[in-house]
Parts: sequence; structure tokens; C-alpha cells
Amino acid sequence: MQTKENPPTYNQTDKFTSGFQAIIDAFGVSNYREVNPAPFTIITFPFLFAVMFGDMGHGLLMFLFALYLVLSERKFLAKKPENEIFEMMFDGRYLILLMGIFSMYTGFLYNECFSRSINIFGTAWNVSAMNYSNQTLYTTTTLTLDPNKYGVFRDPYPYGIDPIWQSATNKITVQNSYKMKNAVIMGLFQMVFGLVLALYNHRYNKDNLALFCEWIPQLLFLMALIGYLCILIFYKWAYWSVAQSNAAPSLLIGLINMFMFTPSSAKHTLLYTHQYEVQMTIVFIALLCVPWMLITKPVILYLRNKSKMKQGTTRYAGVRVPVDETSDDVAILDHDHLDDPETSSLPPKEEANQFDMSEVIIYQAIHTIEFCLSCISHTASYLRLWALSLAHSELSEVLWTMVMHSGLSIKGIAGAFMSFIIFWGFAGLTVSILLIMEGLSAFLHALRLHWVEFQSKFYKGEGYLFTPFSFGLIVEGKVDE
Repeated sequence: MQTKENPPTYNQTDKFTSGFQAIIDAFGVSNYREVNPAPFTIITFPFLFAVMFGDMGHGLLMFLFALYLVLSERKFLAKKPENEIFEMMFDGRYLILLMGIFSMYTGFLYNECFSRSINIFGTAWNVSAMNYSNQTLYTTTTLTLDPNKYGVFRDPYPYGIDPIWQSATNKITVQNSYKMKNAVIMGLFQMVFGLVLALYNHRYNKDNLALFCEWIPQLLFLMALIGYLCILIFYKWAYWSVAQSNAAPSLLIGLINMFMFTPSSAKHTLLYTHQYEVQMTIVFIALLCVPWMLITKPVILYLRNKSKMKQGTTRYAGVRVPVDETSDDVAILDHDHLDDPETSSLPPKEEANQFDMSEVIIYQAIHTIEFCLSCISHTASYLRLWALSLAHSELSEVLWTMVMHSGLSIKGIAGAFMSFIIFWGFAGLTVSILLIMEGLSAFLHALRLHWVEFQSKFYKGEGYLFTPFSFGLIVEGKVDE
């Protein structure tokens, strides 16, 4: 049967993958044979959630709750929950389970358990190597450890963040720099991965025009701007040591000078030799990609349409109608170019519609401007990984300091009694604020990063689900005409 309608989409799922597929379908059902992001979301969604929700204790509580739902799923399936909120959590039990596991992993990296650090491997910092006098130790409330001095800093912490930063006054300053750069790097990797999936869509659809006129300049533009920034981040981490930290150049100032075409002055040290020339070349490549995306595809489509107009309309054999419907005439129609896809009586939809150059230019201009602006805005959007992680960490520390610590600071039997009472208040606030409210916030932000920043690179979501034919559904009126 020949038809111009797009086929429906059917994604086979089970009880584990159905929750992840539901997240994708809520944005839009994938087109027929379009890359389905759900299999990749199984890993990326809980991981990005955990980056914003990193805490071993909170992740453990979330994991135990989801594990209870998984182990008791037969009981809940036999008796369907009446509470809609609980039903939603039960349907996403495996998603919550993975979010808890990944949160424990990132919490181990951050070395945070209910906002407290755990000294597993022993700190790599040595206070005695500073040779402070007894008078200084007794009279000074804050001491500064100089890593340039021999014996003060031995080697990096084996895994995660050193627990000594828990008591440091500049803890937020150090974590801000670390988490902010990590957020940009993670954002680049996910956006590039989205472009890689777009490559598979173009190759499957044999759309070489979109591959050359859109995908290649998009990748070059993204790597020229954000990819170069991430390379500078890794380069600065690896090349500039503690001894050179005072003279280390600022990445922000260097990036501003790059787009302002301003050579670095004597006040701002170059990261590497010939930095100005390299950055000028990178900016030139990025600027070249803009007309590449904007002009080439409309021009090629115009030339193709002009060539088709010269050839005439004889290629569409289906417009020839026989005078007498004899068997010979029917045989001629059956064997006269109708088997050739290029001369089919049902041309593709894009060929059937009249070519409109102005519409093509407007469409291409909108998508070009959108992609160029989104490279900056989407990268900035990934900074929510840093912001939410910092907010969760600070809120956990405030809750511990203002609530739990007040009970533990009381001595004697009264302290034990007050600690018991305060613990339940601390537990209630932890569950209601840090687990439910903060967890829901991190979930929504992770959802945004996947729907907009990730899927916009390759996913259209303009299809519709496959629905088996059923007389019962038709009688009940559940099937649209």
C-alpha cells in the first residue's frame, strides 16, 4: 500500500526501561526510525541528577526507598495504588533506584555524607610541617597551610576530595571553581554526544545535504567555542602547578580577549606560545561556520529545484491516465517507470510541495541563529549542575549545624535526651526538604538538560505511537479517527 503518511513508532520496553521511555515520550514520540534517546538516558539522567544531589547519606535513603518498591512490586501490582503521587513514584522505581546509586557515587567523590566528610584514607595535609609556634597555635583561630612549603602537602587524596576541606574557611571557593569547570566539561560531552546521534540520523536517512551543510559546521562551531575552552581548562590543570599559581592566567579574561581580538598585555600571562594567533584562527573558523550553515543548503536546494524544472514533469509517469482500461493499458502502467522510485506516481512529500525559496531561507536562518545562540546558552545552562550541587551541599550543612549540632553540643544526660529528640526533627527535615524538595528540584533540572540541551541536537519527536487495531477500543471511543 502506497501512502504519504509517516509510519507509527513502536519502542519495546520492559518494567525497567518503561520509566525512562516515558520521560522521552512526555517530550515527544520519536519519528519512525529516528534515534531513540531513552537507552542513553538510562545512564545520563541519573548521573546528571546525582551531580546536583551528591551525598552518600541522602543517596542511600533514596536507594533504600526505591529498593523497597522494587522488592515489593508484586504486592503493589496486585493492589493498584489509589494515590496518584505514589503511583508515579512506583512506576519510576527503577529510575529512583539508579538515582540513589549514582548519588552515593557522586557523594563519595564529593566526600559528603549528610554534609559531613569521612576520613577514609587520611588527609594529605600536614599542619606540623608549617612549624607554627605554640603561641601562634593558642592565639590564632585560623591557620594558613602553604602547599609550596616542603612536607605540608604530600600527594593528592586517593579518591574524591580531601576531608580537610570540610574545616577550611575557603572550602566554597575551591569547590566553586572545581564544580563550575566540571559542569562545563560535562555539558560539552553531552552536547557533542547529541551531535554524534544526529550523525546517525543523517546517515540512516541518507541526507548528505544536511550532513555537509548543517552537521559539520555545527560540530566545528561548538568545538571552536566550547571545546577550546574545555581544552584550556585541562591544560591549565595539568601545566600550572601550585608554585606558579600566583602567575596563572585567568581563563575568563583570556576568553574575553579572544572574542575582542585583543592581544594579552603584560599583566596577563599567555597560557602558551602563539596563543593570539591560534585564537584568531579559531574565531575565524567559528565565524566561517555561520554563513556555511546559513547559505549553502538554500543555495543547493535552489539549484536542485532549478535543474528539476528544466527536466520537466515527464518523470512522474503516474499522471498519464489511460483512455480505455484494457488489460494491455493496465500492463503498460504497471511496467512503465512506476517501479522506479524517482518516477513514482506518489512523489515524496517534499517533492510534491512547491519549492519556496523564501520559506527555505527563513527556516534555515531561524535554525542557524538558534544553534549559534544555543551553543552559549546551553553551555551556561549546564552550570545548573554546579549551582544545584552547591545549594544542596550548603543546605545540608546548614541543617546539620543549626539542628543536629545543637543537640550534640549539650553535655551529660540532658545532651543525650535532647539529641534523641532533635534527631527526629533532623530526620524529618532531611526527608521533607533535602530528599523530597531538593530531589524534585534536581529531577526537574536534569529533565530540562535532557529535553532541551541534549535532545535539541538530534531529536525531533514529531512521531506518534503505534496502536494495535482493536474493536473494543473503538467501541469505547478511546481511538481517535
